[in-house]
Amino acid sequence: MGSNQATQRRRIAFFDMLRGFTIISMVLFHAAYDAAYIYGFDMPWFQGTLFQDIWRASISWVFLALAGWMTSCSRNNLKRAAVYGSAALVVWAATTVAALDTPVSFGILFCMAASTAIYAVLDPLLKRLHPAISCISAFILFLLTLDVPHRLYQVEGLAWLGFPAAGFTSGDYYPIVPFTFMYLAGAYASQLFSRIRPEGYPAWMYVDAAPALSRIGKLSLPIYLIHQPLLIVIFELVCR
Repeated sequence: MGSNQATQRRRIAFFDMLRGFTIISMVLFHAAYDAAYIYGFDMPWFQGTLFQDIWRASISWVFLALAGWMTSCSRNNLKRAAVYGSAALVVWAATTVAALDTPVSFGILFCMAASTAIYAVLDPLLKRLHPAISCISAFILFLLTLDVPHRLYQVEGLAWLGFPAAGFTSGDYYPIVPFTFMYLAGAYASQLFSRIRPEGYPAWMYVDAAPALSRIGKLSLPIYLIHQPLLIVIFELVCR
């Protein structure tokens, strides 16, 4: 038992590497976005294309599902929600003051904060269900409501939920509907994995095959907070 507990306390390198790869993809995506929409570079392969949508989804969906999965590894999910919420406030304040592009209201950090808090509240009730039911239901609800934030509703004050009024704008928009469902799918996929494999994660997931990626993954939140200001500085120097 002591050996098994020690194994469970070891950091799972696979998740750090996946997070590191995704954060690099995010930085490159935002660099392309800044170049195209803020600094006027001609980028027809990126601007208004399906490729842009797929690239964006490959980043945000992975972040949300992975953050959901981490609920099983967290000692205090309400504390995690508070950390995400504080970071979301920093992003909102910084983008509002800088005013280089549309300020970020209810972005992905807000979604992670709200989703983590919702999970912490609902999990005691949802534990009564088999995790496969919760995981599949959440993923189906995500697919069914995926188009909601892309429509306009004359509902003032419900943009955070996923029903933006006609005048609402945001530079990064991930409301509770539908994206909390992706988060919950990840959370209950983790619980399902634990039920299927009670002995824990396989040995290969602990192997740090790409130390550079895993180091980046461990610093994903600080990198998220500082990468846009650094990109703006770089673009300012290059363009001048």
